[in-house]
Formats: sequence, C-alpha cells, structure tokens
Amino acid sequence: MNNNKNNTPGWSLFNYSRRKSCVVKIGGLNMGGENPIRVQSMANTDTNDTENSVAQCIRIAEAGGELVRFTAQGVKEAANLQFIHSELRKRGCDVPLVADIHFNPRAAETAALYVEKVRINPGNFVDSVHTQKRFEYTDEEYALEIQKIKDKLIPFLQICRENGTAVRIGVNHGSLSDRILSRYGDTPKGMVESCLEFLRVCKEVNFNDIVISIKASNTVVMVQTVRLLTSAMQKEDMHFPLHLGVTEAGDGEDGRVKSAVGIGALLADGIGDTIRVSLSEDPEREIPVAKSLVDYIAERVGHEPIAATDSKQVSPFFYCKRKTNAVRNIGGGNVPVVISNSSAKAGDLSADFVYSNENGSIADFSVWSKADGAFPLFRINEAESLKLCDADLKFLELSYNDLNDKIYDFIDEKTVFVLTTDHKNGVGEQRAFIHALLSKNIQNPVILKRSYPDGLENLQIKSAADLGVFFIDGLADGIWIDAPNVSGESLISLSFGILQASRVRVSKTEYISCPSCGRTLFDLQRTIARVKEKTSHLKGLKIGIMGCIVNGPGEMADADYGYVGSARGKINLYKGQTCIEKVIPEEEAVDRLIQLIKENGDWQ
Repeated sequence: MNNNKNNTPGWSLFNYSRRKSCVVKIGGLNMGGENPIRVQSMANTDTNDTENSVAQCIRIAEAGGELVRFTAQGVKEAANLQFIHSELRKRGCDVPLVADIHFNPRAAETAALYVEKVRINPGNFVDSVHTQKRFEYTDEEYALEIQKIKDKLIPFLQICRENGTAVRIGVNHGSLSDRILSRYGDTPKGMVESCLEFLRVCKEVNFNDIVISIKASNTVVMVQTVRLLTSAMQKEDMHFPLHLGVTEAGDGEDGRVKSAVGIGALLADGIGDTIRVSLSEDPEREIPVAKSLVDYIAERVGHEPIAATDSKQVSPFFYCKRKTNAVRNIGGGNVPVVISNSSAKAGDLSADFVYSNENGSIADFSVWSKADGAFPLFRINEAESLKLCDADLKFLELSYNDLNDKIYDFIDEKTVFVLTTDHKNGVGEQRAFIHALLSKNIQNPVILKRSYPDGLENLQIKSAADLGVFFIDGLADGIWIDAPNVSGESLISLSFGILQASRVRVSKTEYISCPSCGRTLFDLQRTIARVKEKTSHLKGLKIGIMGCIVNGPGEMADADYGYVGSARGKINLYKGQTCIEKVIPEEEAVDRLIQLIKENGDWQ
C-alpha cells in the first residue's frame, strides 16, 4: 500500500458534496460557488468563417451548451471573434464565447477585447513548443523564466481586467514547457506546477477571474493530477473553479465511456464546476452526454450519510493496486475480470465468468456449460454455508451494510466478494466497504456489481462514472453490470470498455483522437472511420489521430503510432514520439500508416 504522507484528500471519500470554489462571472454566466456545473463545447469551424461559426454556435447553445470555445491561432482569427460575437447577439444567442490560444500572446490580447473568456496554455503562452533538448536549469535561470512569464502575463491580465474578461488557465499533458520537464518531468506534479506558476502571478496582481483546467488523454493521469491540483490550491488558499475534461477521448461508445470514467471520478469527489465531453463528433453531440453525466452525479446531493473511516492505506494522488490474494484468475496479479448474466460475445470478447440464474452459480466462461466449471454464489443469508463449501472459488454477494465482524469468520482465502449497492451514492458506499477491508487487512478480491434499469446510452455514462474510479484507484478486481434492458453483447463491450478506459485491461485497439476544432487540417471524422476500419483488429495497439501539431504529438504521448495533421491535407506519421514520415498527402496517409505498422512488426 502507498503510505505517502500526502494521502489525505481535501474532500470526503464517502459522502458527496461539492468543493467550495469562488464564483467567476463569464459574461452573464456565473460559474463556481453554488451555481450548477456548467456544460460546454468547442466549435470546429474556421474562426474566420463568421456565418458557419455562428450557425454552429447556435446549434451548440440550442442543445444546452452554456459556453462555446473557438480556436484563435492568430490575431486575424482573434479579431474575427468580434463579428461572430456581434452576429450571435443580433440573432438572440447570448452564450458566452471563449477564445482558445496557443503560442500567441498577441492573439490573446486581441481576443480579450471581444469575448467573455480567453483560454491560455501555460506550456506555450510564453515558451515555444518544448524541444526536450534543455534538461537542466540553474535556480537563477529558472527565476529568469518565471520573470518572462510575468512580463507576458501581467499586461494580458490588465487588458482582461479592463474589459471584464475572464481567463482560463488550461494545462495540457502534451504541452509542458522544457522548464517544467527539466525539473518535474512529464508527471502530474509537473502539470500542477505548470498551473501554479501562472496562478501565483495572477494572485500577485489580484486578478481572480480565473477558471482552471488540467487535462490528459490518460484517465489515470487526468484524475490524479486534478486531485493533486485541488489539494495544492487549497494549501495556497486558492479556490478557483475547475473545468474538467479528458482530451482526445475519441468517438462512439469509447469516447463516452472514457470521458465518463475520468470526469465522473472527479465529479464523484465533488470536484468540478464545468465540464466538456470531448468527442470526435459534431460539437453539439457532446452536450447531451455532458448533461447526462452532470445530472446523474447531481442525484447524490443530500444523500443519506455513509458512516465510514478512511483507512489511510491508499492515496487518491498515486496509483497503487490494493493487495489481494489470487483466487484462481481473480485478484492477485491478474487483470480485473468481467462477469455477465449472458454468454454472448462482443466480437471476439467474452466474459470471464457467466452467472446462471437457473442454478445460482457463476461459471468460468471457457467451461460454462460443464458442471465442473461452476462455482457457488452465496447470498448474505447463506454466509454460514461458506465454511462448509470446499470449492476452490466461491462468491459471496453482499453490500456495505451487511459487513460485520461475524462475516470475517465465515470467509476463507477462496472467497471472492461480490459487492452490491442500491445507495444513492453508490460510489461512496462501495468505497466504504473496500476501506473497511483495508483497515482489517482482509485481502479477498472484490467484484463490483451494479444494477441499472437504463437503456444503453444512459447506461454507458452511469456505469462508467460509477465503476471506473475504483479501477483508476486500484481498489477492485472485477466488474459485473446487470442491466436487463441492454443486450448481453452490449454489456460485454461496455464492461471491457470501462476496464480499458481505466487503464487496467487492454482488450482492443485504443484510438486517441481529438475532438476537432478550427485548427484541424483534415476531415477528422472520416479519417477516424477509415483508420478504425483498417486497424480495429490490432488488439492492444494505441493509435493517435490528431487534427494538428499544436498538442497532437504530446497528447498522444503513450500512443504506439500517430497520424497528425501538419498542413492542410498533409499528414505526419509517428512511431511513438518520433516523426517517421512528413507531409504525406491525406489520400495516401492511411495506407502509409498501415505500412508503417507492418514494417515495425505490429501488424496481425
């Protein structure tokens, strides 16, 4: 277990309540404090194209989006936001606009004159794109770098103050400066320090209209980093609202599940004042997903209190898998298992175990039709029978309220807990159960079981938000989703999707694809479909599909291969972080990507 002294969160692990943040005014919209969690999206039109930008912004607003962001890669695009803003107001749309800036302080200063908020990236607002060539800075050199930040940032903040413009300080995992990388590496701590450098300058000049985001495509990194930032800000008496998002989440089920795993884990902790679900789809399609997630978490407000004690043996800031005994292929060093009520398959994926309602047993899928492959499932009222059972695997289904000292007398090293809950804050109650085991040093594996009456679309969001956090934190050994209104095939796909999004079990190709914006240099949705069609059979391979080079190479940092827009209709191909081929015509690039995979021995 991780005994790091920094393992105490500034929030309740078991009882839901929102983090207390200050209120920031963004045009007519208040964010933070007691205000609702705001949902937003980002346009993918050319910011110089006023008519299409206005039309898309209206579609986002009509879907329920409360803020809309536009890329402003240059002064020209930043200046055109004036006309987009004006036309929107003429058409009765008062949604606040946000300018997204990379590399260009002049564009930020221009945009601040016309929009309600400007997003800047600490990794490239002052610094050029990191070169990874500078590895050491003396204290004096580091201090000079901080002074450069002040020289560029303070005049920008003054313009924002004069125009009533809020600022988002948005750290991206893929664009940390050489200065940060030299001292902290590509780590959550480095991302937090990148943010704090800018926040301290804001605090020094008493500029408080600040919203913060700190994002990554890796859900574990994203969750741990935001938690770490929240704790660090608390220590420095900073209470700015937080924007949550998983970058490059992808599309379809994968994009929804990955977003709900990462964002849902933090919302469950009460962290977050606004969210964006970044899908590689039309921007307005992001809004219903975001609203569904926010509304689901809000159901926990005022829930019946959960009496529990933090074991202090695990940290929310560092991954460390709970130590468990291996019972056959469950627990120990094994990957988390999937249990299902169905023997259906999703492609070549099947559950590890299948529950049979006929005889009340759970069978190893590989021999589920044979008697010797079935293992007994005991309910809490049958717990005493566990002692009489000599099976080499037996399941005990119970909830937190069933847990007492007597239960420990009935179990042995062959017992696996199937943990259920019907509490309004099921995450808190199931977490309380596992912390009780930790406190008693009980090392039996735990399967998380949740039941839902929903159809597939809502189920994807709810189950990912409820279950993913346990795997991100290393607390569970398996997953069992019971949803009678969803097909067995879909449940298998969803279960494996949650485990993959939580980074604990890779069972299919992973696509790290950006949601597209005005910087995108090719038809992203069509390209993703083509790449998936050709490569979806490559199990365990991670492929990045990125619209431009601003954050592309960095955000796909752990991808095996990358497909990145380098100019209009031109593609660069990557093996890991190394660019292998440049400016390939778009019509040839997918075939060249496949050739690259074959040349490196990763084609099946």
